[in-house]
Amino acid sequence: MANNDTIAAISTPPGAGGIGIIRMSGALSLTFLQTIFQPADSTCCFESHHLYYGRVVHPDSDRVLDEVLAVFMAAPKTYTREDVVEIHCHGNVLVLQSILELLLNLGVRLADPGEFTKLAYLNGRIDLTRAEAVIDILSAKTRKGIEMAQEQLGGSLYEQVDAVRSSLVQMRAVVEVAIDFPDEDIEIVNHEALLLQLRDDVIKPLKRLERQAEHGKIIRDGVSVVIVGLPNVGKSSLLNTLLQEERALVAPIPGTTRDTIEEYLDIQGLPVRIVDTAGIRQGADEVEVMGIERARKQIDQADLVLFMFDGERGFQESDRELLETVNHKQLLVLANKSDIVSPLQVKNIFGFTEAGLPLIQISAKEQQGIAALKESIYQAVVGGKDQWQEESCAPNVRHKAALNFAVAAAIRLEDGLKSRLSSDLLAIDLQGCLEQLNAIVGTTTTDDVLDVVFKQFCLGK
Repeated sequence: MANNDTIAAISTPPGAGGIGIIRMSGALSLTFLQTIFQPADSTCCFESHHLYYGRVVHPDSDRVLDEVLAVFMAAPKTYTREDVVEIHCHGNVLVLQSILELLLNLGVRLADPGEFTKLAYLNGRIDLTRAEAVIDILSAKTRKGIEMAQEQLGGSLYEQVDAVRSSLVQMRAVVEVAIDFPDEDIEIVNHEALLLQLRDDVIKPLKRLERQAEHGKIIRDGVSVVIVGLPNVGKSSLLNTLLQEERALVAPIPGTTRDTIEEYLDIQGLPVRIVDTAGIRQGADEVEVMGIERARKQIDQADLVLFMFDGERGFQESDRELLETVNHKQLLVLANKSDIVSPLQVKNIFGFTEAGLPLIQISAKEQQGIAALKESIYQAVVGGKDQWQEESCAPNVRHKAALNFAVAAAIRLEDGLKSRLSSDLLAIDLQGCLEQLNAIVGTTTTDDVLDVVFKQFCLGK
C-alpha cells in the first residue's frame, strides 16, 4: 500500500438495487471526481460532507455514464482519515463497473479487500479490535451477533483489554525499578500486593474474556442442527415450518429429498444452520444413495441431531436401527403428527425415554410443539451458558489464541511472585503477557497478521 495512492472500489453488494456506491480514498480523490463529474449547478464548489447532484461524464467522449449524487469528505473527518469521495449512482452492476473502470483508467488504483478499513486502522482512527468488529457486522447472522459486533465497534473489547494492559504496565514499572536498583536496602517489589493486583486486575478479567470468546464463537459461526429420519416422517415439512417458507419439496413419495438443504434460523440470537437430509433407507436408487451419503457426512459434523419418527406409524425396528447409527451424537427425538396421535400413545410406542433421550412431540404440518422444539434446541446447544446473552463483546479466534498465551504468562507470573523469583525473571512473563494484549488491539502487530485480518473483508469496505 503506497501512501500516495488514491484507491476506489464498489462499496455496495453485487446485483440490482436502487442505489450503488463507489468509494474513493486518497489525496487526489477530489481531483478525480472533478474530472468525471459534471454538476447540475455550475457554481458547485464541493463543500465537505455535502451531496451534489449531477452526471458522470467521460472526459474524452463526453458520454454520460449516469445521473448521480456525489459527496466529497475532507480529511481527517472521514472513515479513512484521508480525503474520501462517494459517487451514488443507480444500482446496476454495469453502471457501477463502467464508472469504476473510468476511474481506474484515469489512474485510480482498485482497492484491496478491506483496504478502506485498513487505512482507518493505520491512520489511527480505530484500533484492530474495532476493525475486526466491522467484519463481524457484515457477516452477522442474527440480531444478537450484530449487537455484539456493534458493542465491539464502540470499543467494548478494547476498553476491557486496555484496562488489563494498564495494570500490567504499572506492575512492570515497579519490577523494572527493582531491576535498575538491585542493591537498595528497601524491598521495592511488594510481592503480596503485586500478587493481589495480578489476580484481580489481570487473571480474572482475562479468563472472563476467554469465556466470552467461547460464547462469541457460537454467535459468529452458529451451530449445525441436522434433521434425520426414515423417508416420509416429515423432515422437509419440519424444515419448512421452522423457516416459515416452502423451502423443501414435500410429497408422500419416498426419496423426495435427494440432497441436503441448508438454511439459517435465528433462535434467541443463536444462529442455527438447520439441515434437512435425505431419508435414510435400504433399496434407494443411485442418486438417492448419494444424498444419503451426504446426509451421513452432515450427521458427523452436526452439533445436534433431530431424530424424527412418524408418531402415527409408531417407532419401528427400522427407526431403532437408524437411531443406533446416530446415538453417538447429541440428540433430540421428535415424534411427528401430534395433531392425530395422543401423547399417551406416543409414550407407549417409544421405549427409550428411560434411557434419558429427550422426546418432543410435534406436528410439522399443523405447527404444533415448534416453540418447545426451538427452546429445546437452544438449551441443548447453549445449556447453562445463558450469560452470553448479557456479554457486551465476543473476542474472535485470533483474540482467543492471544488470550490463551496471555493467561498462561500471567499464571507463570503468579507462580513466580509466590516463589519470590528475581525481578528480571518476573519481567519476562510480565512482558510476554503484555505483548499478547498489544497484539489484540494492534499496538504491536505484524504485517502478516494484518494481511490475514483484512483479507477477510469484501471489496469496498
